[in-house]
Parts: sequence; C-alpha cells; structure tokens
Amino acid sequence: MTKRILLLLVLSATLFSCNNEDSESDYINIDDRLNAGGETTIFSATSNSFALPAPNLSDADYESHLAGDFQFESTFITAPATINQGLGPIFNNNSCVTCHPRDGRAKHPTNINAANGLLVRASIFGTDEHGGPVPVPGFGLQIQNRAITGYTPEAVLNATYVESTETLADGTQITLRKPIVTLSNPYIALPAGVMLSTRLAPPVFGLGLLEAIPEANLVAAQDINDSNGDGISGKANYVWDSQLQQTLIGRFGWKANTATLVSQCAAAYVEDMGITSYMFQNESGWQQSNGNDGITDDPEITPEVLNSVVLYCRTLGVPAPRNIDKENVKRGAKIFEQIDCAKCHTPKQQTGNSAITALKMQTFYPYTDLLLHDMGTELADNRPDYLASGTEWKTRPLWGIGLTNLINGHTDFLHDGRARNITEAILWHGGEAQNAKNKFKQLSTSKRNDLLDFINSL
Repeated sequence: MTKRILLLLVLSATLFSCNNEDSESDYINIDDRLNAGGETTIFSATSNSFALPAPNLSDADYESHLAGDFQFESTFITAPATINQGLGPIFNNNSCVTCHPRDGRAKHPTNINAANGLLVRASIFGTDEHGGPVPVPGFGLQIQNRAITGYTPEAVLNATYVESTETLADGTQITLRKPIVTLSNPYIALPAGVMLSTRLAPPVFGLGLLEAIPEANLVAAQDINDSNGDGISGKANYVWDSQLQQTLIGRFGWKANTATLVSQCAAAYVEDMGITSYMFQNESGWQQSNGNDGITDDPEITPEVLNSVVLYCRTLGVPAPRNIDKENVKRGAKIFEQIDCAKCHTPKQQTGNSAITALKMQTFYPYTDLLLHDMGTELADNRPDYLASGTEWKTRPLWGIGLTNLINGHTDFLHDGRARNITEAILWHGGEAQNAKNKFKQLSTSKRNDLLDFINSL
C-alpha cells in the first residue's frame, strides 16, 4: 500500500513537472516590456499615440517640446512672406508633418509626384572625401520633384511594379509587389550610372532614446565576421557629421547614414523643403540653373526653430504595447525568438547619460540593434551609403508597429512601402534574414497568427 501511494505521488509529481515545463516552453513572459519607452512610455492606443510628449519631461523641456510641435506642423510658403517663408525653389514637401503624418509612417503614394512622404536619394559611383556617397552633378544627393512657380523640378518620378508570389506551408499564397522608381523629364541630362534609392518617411517618436544608447553598446553587438556562425553579422555605420565635423556612429535613416538628430532634422529641412539653417546655409538647388532663388535671406530658419524641432523629436513619448498579458501574444514572442527575429530586432536597449533628464538611464524596448545587415538582393537598392553596401539596411525599430493602421490608415512597411502588411514585410527578408524567413514560411497557421499577434501588440 505504501509503495503504491509513493508511486502515485512520484507519477503525479512527474506529470505536474512535465506540464509545467510544456507550459513554460509554449511562451515567454514579456510583462517587463510594458514600459516600451522606459519612463517616456505613453499608455494610449488612439490616433494620437505617436504624437504625445514623454510624460516625464521637466517643465522647461515640456515647454520647448510644445514649441517644437508647433514648428513641426508649420507649413512653409514661398518668399517673400511674413512667416514661414523660403520654400524651395525646388523641394519634395512643404512641412515636416506632411512627410510624417501624426508623427508616424508615410504611406506608399498612389500619386508618386504629389505631396507625400516619399523621396528618392541619388548618387554616382565612388565616395566623397569623408567616405560618403557622391552627389549627382546638377542634382545633388536627393531628387527634388516639385518646384515653386517659375522654377522647374529636377525630374518627374515614375513608378512601375513587379509582382511575385510566395507560398506558405499551409498553402496560403502571398502576392508581393516591388516598386521600380525611375526618373523622366530631367531639367538637364542625367549623367550615366546614377544610383537611385526610394525612401519613405518613418515614425519620429522615441528617437531621443535611440540617440542616447551608448556607442559602446552598439559596437559590442556587432558580429562583423559572424564569429558565432549563425549567419548574422551586423555592423555599425560610421558617417560624417556636418555639425561636429567628425566621423560618428550612424543611428538614423534607413541605412544609419546620419549620426545625430540635429543633422537629421537640418538635412530634412534643406533637402525636403529647401529651407536653410545654420547647418546648411545653401539651398538644395544652389548653383543649379533651376534652383537658385537669388534671395539673400539665408539661413531661413533660426537656430531656435531648428533646435526646438530637434528637442520635439527627442522627447515624443513611446506607446506601450497592448495585450502582452494574453497567452497568444506571449506564444508569439517565443516564436519571434525561436525563428531568430530577435537576433537583429533586439528587444531591449539602455540609454546612458543625456542632456535631457527624461532620457537618462532608461531601459526600453525598441526591437532594433541599429546595425546594418545584408538583407539580400531582392530588397537591395544597390546604392552604397558610407559603410552600408547596396544590400545592407539598418534594423528598423518595431515599437508602435501595431498602431500604424489606427494612426496612419495603412500598413505599408519597408524602405519603399512595398510591403502592404507585416507578413509581406517578413517575406521580403533575405540575406542574413533568409533563414528566419524560411522558418516563418514553415510555421503552422496558428503559430504564424501568434507571431503576427505579438508583432501587432508592439
């Protein structure tokens, strides 16, 4: 009798242990990721969730944030004017918010030449004196496809689409589209060998946290020679900073080709809108027959305006994830790691010191390593940018991705908006992410849905 009871107890303990292990292996606890932006986290799931200030700002920083918000939404017009003058003469858009609607992600446009968040980078073969791309003579590093009255755009943009099909393990067929952007009607003849790269404007929240990650942390995450043999390398881009006149680690832009938010914002003003500042005092069409307005009003925005917009971008709050207490989302988080997504989309980061107290020593969850990865030939733009090759892209942060449709009314992803949903975005992955893509394709329907539920919770 005693032996029988003892055996039952042993079997019960074993069964309980196995059930516990199975349960634990099905999902991971992601409750600690609720504060996606550390103390800058916004607990809001509305159409304004990308546009709210970090809740831990000092009074002074909050006032500066509001001033920057006003400038971010300001529309520029042609000179002479009482306020916001200086648009163009050639440009892509007339305000920050038109490219970044509700501080979010631009949609792939149906009319590629209308006001939208799409632009085309350009360069020719070689590198400049700082190792960066070489501007196209007569066109610069970006094609301005719009112009004020009396001036001629640099060129007209044209888009055609190539389709392909991917089949998942459960038989689901996914049609992918690839936009091919070309130029026509250039104001002067284009030189041979011009390399073009289409870019869509990404969200602008959480950028101050990314800027405050210590360089040593990013460098430590590199595996340039793939020493662990997992097929994933990752490397930092090093770029020339016009303000500091030195080479720094790149953090911003689709190829991490900009080091600081000051440089990023100043370059956007001049390249996208033709608005000069103390950093870039010549318009994008300066010394071009179609782009010199001859007006001696440069710089067209004050240092205070530029700096307020920079602070605004640094201090937007990060929306918290949703539904992370649900088991399907926790299962999806486990699958995210099992198929190696987390090896590039690193969940956790830490800031160091910052001039903005709200950003100091924050633990946050952006799901990026900010490093360059070879993403294969199908996703390539074939245009190098400093250390980034024509097949390499910076890992995009995933935080807030599940709010894109609510806030921006679409789910267009990747650098040119080719992916119309998260599934398509994953299926465009190649190169270092080819194995992860293959594992995704082999998931059962239920596991694929769990993974997508997790990504959409972010």
